[in-house]
Amino acid sequence: MPNLNYAEAWSPELLEILIQGTLTSPFVTDNVRWVGVKTFHFTQMSTTGFKNHSRKGGWNTGEYTQTDVPYTLAHDRDIEFLVDKADVDETNSTASIQNISRVFEQTHVVPETDALFFSKVAQAAQKEADYHSSTAAAGYTKAKVFGMLKDILSKGKLRRYKANGSLIMYVTSAIMDALEQSTEFTRKIEMTQIAEGGMGIETRVTDIDGVTVMEVIDDERFYDAFDWEPEKGGFQPRAKKAESDTGAGDGVTGAHKINVLVACLETCKTVPKISSIYFFEPGAHTKGDGYLYQNRSLSDTFVLPNGLDGKIDSIFVDVDTAETT
Repeated sequence: MPNLNYAEAWSPELLEILIQGTLTSPFVTDNVRWVGVKTFHFTQMSTTGFKNHSRKGGWNTGEYTQTDVPYTLAHDRDIEFLVDKADVDETNSTASIQNISRVFEQTHVVPETDALFFSKVAQAAQKEADYHSSTAAAGYTKAKVFGMLKDILSKGKLRRYKANGSLIMYVTSAIMDALEQSTEFTRKIEMTQIAEGGMGIETRVTDIDGVTVMEVIDDERFYDAFDWEPEKGGFQPRAKKAESDTGAGDGVTGAHKINVLVACLETCKTVPKISSIYFFEPGAHTKGDGYLYQNRSLSDTFVLPNGLDGKIDSIFVDVDTAETT
C-alpha cells in the first residue's frame, strides 16, 4: 500500500469537522496564499488624507505606504497511534483511518483550535493599553452585567467594528446566566447551533447592540495562556511557577480564566494547514504488528492590524483576577 498523505485527500472533510465543532468557527479560514510551507503574506496599506485645496492652482501631494507582512504558523503538533491487526478489518482499512481521524479531530483538534484562538487573541489584546482589563468573576452580577458588557463594547475603537457588524463577544456560562436574569436586558437568549447541517456545537447565543454574544460552555478552552506540553498530551491552563521552579531569573505567570473576549471577523483569523496524515500497514514500519496512524497539524491564530494606522484596535479581553496555580 503506498504511503499516501491522507490529509491532502480529506482536507475539505477535516476542515468541515473543524468548522462544525469549534465555537470560533467563524474565524477559521483556508483562504490564504501560501508562499512557503507555513508562511502567508498580508499586504497592509495606508494613505494620508485630504488637504485644503488652493484655487491658485496645483494639487496637494499625498503619500501611501504598502507593507508586505509575512505571517508564519508556529503551532506545530503531531501524534501517532499503533492499531493492532486484530482491531482492524483488513478489507476496510481506509475507512478505519477516517474513523481514527474523525474521533481525533473532534475530541482533540476542535477544542485545541478554540483554546489557541482565545489565548492568542487575549494575549494580543493584553499588549494594547486600552483593550484589556481584569475583573473578579463574581463582579458580573445580574444587576451589573448588562452595563459592564455594554461598557466593554464602547472601549477604544470597537464602536467602529460594531457598526460594521463584525464583532463577536464570547462570555463564560456564569456571565450568560447573570445576563439571562438581568432586568435591564430584554433580548431573548436561545440555544443555537453554531454551524449548519445538524452537526454543529450548540450553545446559548444572544446579542447586545447588534453584537453576537456567545456562551463558552467548555471553560477549559477559555484561558489567556496554555501549557501545550502536559504529560498526557493535549493542553491545559498554564500554571504559575516561582523562580525556584523554573531555574531562571523570572517565574512563570499562571493563566487567567477569560470572562469576556471580543474578536473581530475582519481582523482575527485562524489558519489551519493540515500538513500530513499517514497510515502504514503492518510490515511497512518497524513499530509493531499493526497499523500505524500518524497526524501532524500546523496551524495558528493571527490578529491583523487595521488599514488606517497599522494598529490593533478591534479586540478586547477581560480576565478573572485569580491566577491558575
